[in-house]
Amino acid sequence: MAPPTGPGITIIGSGFAGLCMAIKLKDAGYHDFVILEKEPDLGGTWRDNTYPGCACDVPSPMYSFSFALNPDWSRLFAPQEEIWAYMRACVKKYGLAPHLRFGRKVAALEYDDRASRWQVTTTGGERFTTNAVVSGIGALHVPSYPGIPGREAFTGRSFHSADWDHTLDLTGKRVAVVGTGASAVQFVPRIAPVVERLHVFQRTAPWIQPKPDLELSPRTRRTLRTLPFTLRVLRDAIYWLLEARALGFTVDPRLMKAQQALAERHLAAQVPDPALRAKLTPDYTIGCKRILLSGDYYPALLRDNVELVTDPITEIRERSIVDATGREHPVDVIVYGTGFKVTDVLHEQHIVGRNGLKLQDAWRDGVHAYLGTTTSGFPNLFFLLGPNTGLAHNSVVFMIEAQVRHVMSCLRLLSATGAKALDVRPEVERAYDAGLQRRLSRLVWSEGGCRSWYLDAAGRNRTLWPGFSFEFWARTRRAKPGAYELIA
Repeated sequence: MAPPTGPGITIIGSGFAGLCMAIKLKDAGYHDFVILEKEPDLGGTWRDNTYPGCACDVPSPMYSFSFALNPDWSRLFAPQEEIWAYMRACVKKYGLAPHLRFGRKVAALEYDDRASRWQVTTTGGERFTTNAVVSGIGALHVPSYPGIPGREAFTGRSFHSADWDHTLDLTGKRVAVVGTGASAVQFVPRIAPVVERLHVFQRTAPWIQPKPDLELSPRTRRTLRTLPFTLRVLRDAIYWLLEARALGFTVDPRLMKAQQALAERHLAAQVPDPALRAKLTPDYTIGCKRILLSGDYYPALLRDNVELVTDPITEIRERSIVDATGREHPVDVIVYGTGFKVTDVLHEQHIVGRNGLKLQDAWRDGVHAYLGTTTSGFPNLFFLLGPNTGLAHNSVVFMIEAQVRHVMSCLRLLSATGAKALDVRPEVERAYDAGLQRRLSRLVWSEGGCRSWYLDAAGRNRTLWPGFSFEFWARTRRAKPGAYELIA
């Protein structure tokens, strides 16, 4: 049999997921791998999102690798530039640069049943085979645009927040922001002081809690640097504090009352006008949609040059936006803060598994994966931040590390048995997914009275993990041989 024409393992994506996988492979003494990155630089979400005010909404000590704690964060919630710099520092520290291949977008993955290998094809026409593929493409990288009539007819400048146009000076411009999600609550306060007029179009009000974004003084950072155990203690304290929030998410929506009361007090304290406050008060249980953190979004809406529009958009014209009342809002620039394609991002990939099985056919009834990592019919293909691995209460970096540990356990199983590949048994995956959906059906994302990007077209939550993060960690620690078919 001909030898493989490429690396033993191929990692797709150089965000947190791809870098973590690469680091753990090197830790295990395995160096025959590449990281394919479609862009000319690494970083994933934290390379692409450069809008004003972009920052993490998870405390920085938790939004970093447990094995590479950083004592030099400037704030409790790190800005985008520092997170991206941290990722580049990890590449240098762990010697990943020789494994990175930039400008390599994967066009197709096709499994060779006879050779038990994957054939990888890039958009540049490069083709090679590899024993295993680890997909670390994540979910927050394909911008979602609203299907508003006339959107293409607009003759002013328009862009998505994830593709911010830094060549455009917004000073003195009439700007419309469509969407009031996690990105918008960060950039609206930054652009409001400089624009002539800002129209914020809100479809659904978000629940917002205060953001305790403390500056970490030079003295604090010096202590964390010289006494490393203090950094570990800080991280552990933050982990358990965030984990405590999971009670309302994972046990009973009624336990979200304290969270909602906090958000209601925050709104009341910052928005004295009862009419505006009513527009900003959500009509669903907190947690049904993503809970946002901000201390300056509400004050930005109180500015004389800012208007909150809650009437639906019916049309976009050449230089204006028309709402459902027929009112026309003249604008020079439109910024879409309308999020990302999440539940169908992997669905759009050209991936063909055993016996010609297409990923779209395997996921005809909704995306699913055993432990969010493996899908039956696709041997030696591992998804990081795959279906139902997102969190509403803690850091996804923790979930990435748990998944990578599981993938490493699978690779050790292959090494120990001499098998070429492993494929999760269909009955095991079905039972796992059924259990997840039973739990999710009675939690706040399904019972909270809202429609969110957590749900797919059928109304099923294919995005979030329904339990505590330490439960996921426990379940993924070691691959169970009985859950997999070993392919000789």
